Amino acid sequence: MDSTDLRFILGFKLKKYRQEKKLSLKELAHKTNLSISYLSEIEKGKKYPKPEKLLQIARVLQISFDELVSLRLQKKLDSLSTLLTSPVLKEFPFQMFGISPRNLMQLLTDEADKAGPFLRTVLEIARTYDIRVEHLLFAALRAYQNIHENFFPEIESAAQSFRKEHQLSIQPPPKAERLQQLLQRLYGIIIDTRSISDYPELNTLRWVLIDNFPPTLIINPNITREQKTFLLARELGYRVLNLQERVHTSSLRGVQSFNQILNHYKASYFAGALLMPEAALVNDLTNLFNESHWIPDRFLQLIRIYGVTPETFANRLAQLLPIHFGIRELLFFRFHTPRNSGQFSITSLFNTSRFLIPTGMGTREHYCRRWLPIRLLLQLEEKQNQGHDGSTIIAAQRSRFKELNTEFFTITLARASGGQETINQSGTVSFELNSQFKKVVRFWDDPAIPVVEVNETCERCGFSEEECSLRAAPPEIYHEKMLQKKQEAALTRLKEAIAARYGKGNNVV
Repeated sequence: MDSTDLRFILGFKLKKYRQEKKLSLKELAHKTNLSISYLSEIEKGKKYPKPEKLLQIARVLQISFDELVSLRLQKKLDSLSTLLTSPVLKEFPFQMFGISPRNLMQLLTDEADKAGPFLRTVLEIARTYDIRVEHLLFAALRAYQNIHENFFPEIESAAQSFRKEHQLSIQPPPKAERLQQLLQRLYGIIIDTRSISDYPELNTLRWVLIDNFPPTLIINPNITREQKTFLLARELGYRVLNLQERVHTSSLRGVQSFNQILNHYKASYFAGALLMPEAALVNDLTNLFNESHWIPDRFLQLIRIYGVTPETFANRLAQLLPIHFGIRELLFFRFHTPRNSGQFSITSLFNTSRFLIPTGMGTREHYCRRWLPIRLLLQLEEKQNQGHDGSTIIAAQRSRFKELNTEFFTITLARASGGQETINQSGTVSFELNSQFKKVVRFWDDPAIPVVEVNETCERCGFSEEECSLRAAPPEIYHEKMLQKKQEAALTRLKEAIAARYGKGNNVV
């Protein structure tokens, strides 16, 4: 526990004891011979007095010195103590939302008796659904992206300057060998593609950075060429943008701070901008959107031209479409599934639409099998089971969310995950089918694109067996919701019947 924690807890306890004694700050200042401003600074967690002053305050409050300085809080407020010393308070980027931890604690201490049970409930929910600190930090990152419309001109400019300075071509894009040479020559980084094979426990990691001198970037030899090119470009992003606080493996679980997540995102953004230059890709997308018909091969052709993975391409779309095409209501998400497991999880999500798409974190629900990404992953799995390599599958679909009363235009690419033969994944970009999208994308109403009614999860879906043969779980939540509606309607009828029977002038049973 650091000095900030000690000041917060002392300030909280002082305010609590003072209010219990019904003393104003002015009255406490008079009795302790300390200034009002000094006592206020203590309560706000900004000051920690010397022992003699703490003893003086304790005597006035009629409590022991130990009771005042102890880190223990009353049992009903133990959740506040947990929050005060938790990684959430230390690492969550409150300043991004215009508040500070002190502002938060001021709000909590003003209504401490109510805040304690509330926080205890929140912490219990977090434990039940396995919500870790990194989940909150990634949620903060998505908010950061939304604030900036997922577009960062300074990073675009840095990538453009680096490309010009080192004469990197746009088409064909720079190869992995060229980026590796730049990392070695400019930053003295050793590139190692052998060592990770000696540690089977690390075979799911795409890369590891050993930050010694010289720094060593260890790359999994089983990843695809496109993945290797991207991670080399991202490592350049860390160096060019001078991003010090960082993660050291491809696994982001267990990140320790918001800056680590933010810097990883910025370095990845740099990589996308380096490999898919803004002006060139905007021009290519303009030509693509002017097509009167949906041509899947045109999308695949662009991905091949820029030498990136489908997921990297989809991410880049989410960065450029809001600014350059006015398409702001969009979602990007990546699904991950172990082959033949029947389990699908969202591993990446960016959402600027007005609708909340469930991530499934801890819910144990089954995503609608009519969703295009899941349908394509199942098709890919079937091809693989038949002995085909199952290269990239691409398709488009107009998805009508029955419960949300809205429609999305969805483009999905599905393929095997590079470096992991038993894992498949899909990258999806979905656009709300509004007037702006229809104005920009001419092929939005191509008759060849299927229109499919979908729902959120099987558990929340009211489709009958005749309407949907793909259901993966019974509609338990939907039935509970319908039962509740029937009960509410029955209660209304009962009240009306009782009012009519025993109303004014009619009290005979």
